[in-house]
Amino acid sequence: MPTRPVIIPMLFDDAVAAYEQVRAIYDANIDYLRESMRRFVAGEEFTEHVRACYPFVRIHTDTVARADSRLSFGFVAGPGTYETTLTRPDLFASYYQQQFKLLLKNHGGSGQVQLEVGVSAQPIPIHFSFAEHDHIEGNMSAERRLLMRDVFDLPNLAAMDDGIANGTYETPPGEAQPLSLFTAPRVDYSLQRLRHYTGTAPLHFQKFVLFTNYQFYMDEFIKLGQQLMTQPLANGGGDGGGDEYIAFVEPGNLVTRRAGCAAQAGDALGAAPPRLPQMPAYHLIRADGSGISMVNIGVGPANAKTITDHIAVLRPHAWLMLGHCAGLRNTQQLGDYVLAHGYVREDHVLDEDLPLWVPIPPLAEVQVAIEAAVADVTQLTGHDLKRVMRTGTVASTDNRNWELLPQRTPERRFSQSRAVALDMESATIAANGFRFRVPYGTLLCVSDKPMHGEIKLPGMANQFYRDRVDQHLRIGIRAVELLRELGVDKLHSRKLRSFAEVAFQ
Repeated sequence: MPTRPVIIPMLFDDAVAAYEQVRAIYDANIDYLRESMRRFVAGEEFTEHVRACYPFVRIHTDTVARADSRLSFGFVAGPGTYETTLTRPDLFASYYQQQFKLLLKNHGGSGQVQLEVGVSAQPIPIHFSFAEHDHIEGNMSAERRLLMRDVFDLPNLAAMDDGIANGTYETPPGEAQPLSLFTAPRVDYSLQRLRHYTGTAPLHFQKFVLFTNYQFYMDEFIKLGQQLMTQPLANGGGDGGGDEYIAFVEPGNLVTRRAGCAAQAGDALGAAPPRLPQMPAYHLIRADGSGISMVNIGVGPANAKTITDHIAVLRPHAWLMLGHCAGLRNTQQLGDYVLAHGYVREDHVLDEDLPLWVPIPPLAEVQVAIEAAVADVTQLTGHDLKRVMRTGTVASTDNRNWELLPQRTPERRFSQSRAVALDMESATIAANGFRFRVPYGTLLCVSDKPMHGEIKLPGMANQFYRDRVDQHLRIGIRAVELLRELGVDKLHSRKLRSFAEVAFQ
């Protein structure tokens, strides 16, 4: 039987060294689990329970942070002890190092505060130890799989709730306060779900995410990605206009490298799936990870909540909703844009996690970037720009056939809220962005006006799609470029942080 690694806690005043210790602890424990699992599958009998645990990072401070007041993360709320468990240091290398550096910098520096790194008491579930392409559990009989729970730790949902993110978590007496919104098991759970729902590995996801509720947008994104990959990088790939993207990834982890870019280990392991996953994702990859991932969430708030619940653990810099909506004002035309600055939340999927009395504010940085992107792509300014883009409240409902409800009650509520557009996903995506401290924005395109007798008919829809989808997508991509230029520190708004906030972004 393999020997469980024993690693004593260590103190660090260097972020890179602390990260390397996290990686060493994680790798040693994962290797122990994988070797134990290999022997279990081979039929070896185990007389003892096999347990490996996640690494932790802990900080203790007796002073209030000396942080730049403009920062929204990178420091703890006050004197005390704080810690979190960590996972997948290979995937989160730059993220962990950034958080470590900020903690050391903002709490005195010069060795006044150190990071403690060690092995936690939180078990790593055996399912979360499998490598990306491992499916060894499928080689076992049903009886042997049943024995797994006696030998290994299985996923424990009690260790994966969102109490920290929801602001409902209360630290038990004598325990450290949280450093991060997510514990390691919660992160691992979402990484597994992302593979299932999107058909791509988490490592391909980029820091900017576009969501849509129509496949037409995905078709244009795929066409754009494939076209870019045929064009050689110009001047080392730093001139914008698509020259920064080095690869395009499709479901099944099918990787297409940019012309002139060498293939990397693992590219050949991709394979087209027999059918598209529930919410297929495509990725325009940048070397620094700040490219664009686009996901077709389909129709409805349930999918919107599900996918944002899981993408949130990757700590994106922003996510934007691009989709179709019903225009509620007679002055709107089919093809007009709606920039959301408020939301009526009738989606009902987040009511328990984020009460309806919580406002979902517009984020100035995102709003400005989207409006500028519309102006850049349409080449319109002033009154002409306002003629095709209206800023206002978007109502999101979970009832696709709201028009059929008696007594016109939905129509009355939408009028009272001053809503200018209606869809089924935007409020959910914005609310989950608020909940998980991910900057969010919404730009919708009016595809019908059911309250004014203009409903979608096949001929009208086809013409609308031809005229607007390509432009709408290019606006979304341009908005991402503007947000990227703004910088991470300015993008992560203090509006999304509470007064007793975790330190990790």
